[in-house]
Amino acid sequence: MKITDIQVKRLRIPLKKPFKTALRTVEAVEDILITIHTDTGDIGYGEAPPTAVITGDTREGIEGAILGHIKPRLLGLPVVELETIMERLHTALVGNTSAKAAVDMALYDLFARYHQAPLFRLLGGARQTLATDLTISVNDSAEMAEDARQAVLLGYSTLKIKVGKDPQQDLKRIKALRQTLGDGVTLRLDANQGWTPREAVKLIRQMEEADLGIELVEQPVKAGDLEGLKYVTQQVETLILADESVFSPLDALRIMQERAADLINIKLMKTGGIHQALKICALAEIYGMECMMGCMLESRLSVAAAAHVAAGRNIITRCDLDGPGLCADDPWQGGPVFDHAAITMSKEAGLGIVPGPTFDQYISQPFSSFSATPQKKM
Repeated sequence: MKITDIQVKRLRIPLKKPFKTALRTVEAVEDILITIHTDTGDIGYGEAPPTAVITGDTREGIEGAILGHIKPRLLGLPVVELETIMERLHTALVGNTSAKAAVDMALYDLFARYHQAPLFRLLGGARQTLATDLTISVNDSAEMAEDARQAVLLGYSTLKIKVGKDPQQDLKRIKALRQTLGDGVTLRLDANQGWTPREAVKLIRQMEEADLGIELVEQPVKAGDLEGLKYVTQQVETLILADESVFSPLDALRIMQERAADLINIKLMKTGGIHQALKICALAEIYGMECMMGCMLESRLSVAAAAHVAAGRNIITRCDLDGPGLCADDPWQGGPVFDHAAITMSKEAGLGIVPGPTFDQYISQPFSSFSATPQKKM
């Protein structure tokens, strides 16, 4: 099974309602879809969202990285030589983690298809079912409370609440949510780097004193402020989850060595794919730091890839894989079943996902077709 071609298209799926955080407002999933073709006729699927405010990756940048830099290095290589391929992928260019993630998951899809096994089985096979939270966007208190109430009616017992725009308004919103929901729903907060360290400590302590029962707070301070993150972690009882501060295994190692956070949020678009995410899992096992598996605004394809990793490794104890639950439609068929909060892994080989009947209406024509020829192994 050798790589014969890599193609790129654009995918657009409307959201059920606008997705609002401290950093941005988005109305649709507008991701880059890639397909890796082989001489056996097998096709691997991958996806990457252009999340410029977090990863720095744009649509044009992802497309150019894949077609102009990654594709020429991978053509002609056997899929079974996964370690060699991953080395070529990650040395093709610096950064560009979203582009690498899309190619990485398509390669793992093919690798598991070759071995005729679901990918999560090859990654460890820790479990067959997962539970995800659902994100509640930043809005006024009444709208957030209604969104949360509707989510609970759908079966979600854990909600991730977007905060970070105004600390005191954030406190009012969370109090209103807890009053609406009662004590039976787990609340996670995601500040998306929206607070200063002192603001974070003051606000989290106020929430603790008010007994709001917050499970964790995600990325309360700027991504590069490791000292600030550590300060917050040391000053509060609530668990602190590092997200934007952790892209690479080296980032994760620094967090773990400094105990700058209590938990690590792994996202394939930050790590550059499954290969690097597994290295973070290995480090987390050594340091005894539990991980969450998260996602960006992605369709069920790439969220399924993240689910395979989460189902494979025991160190991943929490999931924020709500991308499919935010989309207004699903152009895919097969693969893990996302039934609101419950995710059930399937028995199909690879990621298990292929285009569904409505697929074409969400796809535009390929962005480009850079000329590329196979390179000899070095």
